[in-house]
Amino acid sequence: MTSRDDPELREPDLPRTAKVRKQALRTGWTTGTCAAAAAKAATTALHTGEIQHTVEIGLPSGQRVRFPVDQCTTSDTQAEAVVVKDAGDDPDVTHGARLTATVRWRNQPGIDLQGGVGVGVVTKPGLGLEVGGAAINPVPRAMITQSVGEAIDLAQRGIHITISVPDGEKMARKTTNARLGIIGGISILGTTGIVRPFSTASWRASVEQAIAVLAAQGEDTVVLCTGGRTEKGAMKLLPQLPEVCFVEVGDFTGAALRRAVEHGLTRIIFAGMAGKLTKLAAGVLMTHYTRSKVSLDLLKDITLAAGGDQDLAEQVGNANTARHAAELWDEAGLLPAAGRELCARTARVLSRFSAEAASQQDRTARQVQVIMVDFTGQTKIAEAAA
Repeated sequence: MTSRDDPELREPDLPRTAKVRKQALRTGWTTGTCAAAAAKAATTALHTGEIQHTVEIGLPSGQRVRFPVDQCTTSDTQAEAVVVKDAGDDPDVTHGARLTATVRWRNQPGIDLQGGVGVGVVTKPGLGLEVGGAAINPVPRAMITQSVGEAIDLAQRGIHITISVPDGEKMARKTTNARLGIIGGISILGTTGIVRPFSTASWRASVEQAIAVLAAQGEDTVVLCTGGRTEKGAMKLLPQLPEVCFVEVGDFTGAALRRAVEHGLTRIIFAGMAGKLTKLAAGVLMTHYTRSKVSLDLLKDITLAAGGDQDLAEQVGNANTARHAAELWDEAGLLPAAGRELCARTARVLSRFSAEAASQQDRTARQVQVIMVDFTGQTKIAEAAA
């Protein structure tokens, strides 16, 4: 019999569409990258009067990438460009989406960025975006601004940009957007500009290989990070550790823990944001979005355990996302305490899973530490060990 503090450990199988592939995995491009490329191509066409066939933009890392422009039209008052998304080998419903930028001049300097047909509208809090605005995330917005700024001087000229995605509303039906309150289309997403195939079995193999490499170099600590932003933040928080100790696990925390135990690592640190930690605290060790969801009941229980009142607990229990729950904790001054409670529960789950793996391999259980970071991935909110 288990309680909320001692949940059943589960490691769901991958969805059928994410099974092992024979070829090496290809990375792809986010909707944000493709939108930025389309916006620059359209702006260049409007500015020069010339049809654009390719366009080069910069990624947040500084890497420069050139894209083919699938379609481009221009007139004296308006231009439009289309860049087709290639998601690489990630099982992404937006693969093949036609990211379309329509641009026209405005009287004031700078950019007026809007979402058009096929781009979702935010209707609920907790997403880090303005309610009622287009579901275009902060990094893509910055990429669009930077890319367009390479085509025209935004301090001197102004431009209206509308990003649209034909069939975006249909694509969104295969995502969790509606449940999150994003209505009418897809989200324009991305933090690095690159789609890495976290959700495939081959990514799991790469996680396991990374742990084998750090163990072979004589390291005894592994820092499991949910993604690129979290990894960068963890490196700043733990500067004494060499780079090889940091591993992006994506959805495969269970697989990573088993390999850490197998290779005799003595210290395991997990760094993540509220959503992933909530899934792990509920006992789910493979957190692919099709196989798990955030438990609001668990977050409600954590609110009470951290000293929150019943009213706040009910608000958290009706939150839109784990991020929304964290925002409610923050507004109530409860974020540090609730964060510690969430970290502690996650640490217990990871410790139990590691102990079970150790018993099966005739090894000793390992120390587990959990760090909760904010949604930039850079700032520590709380930590706990088990």
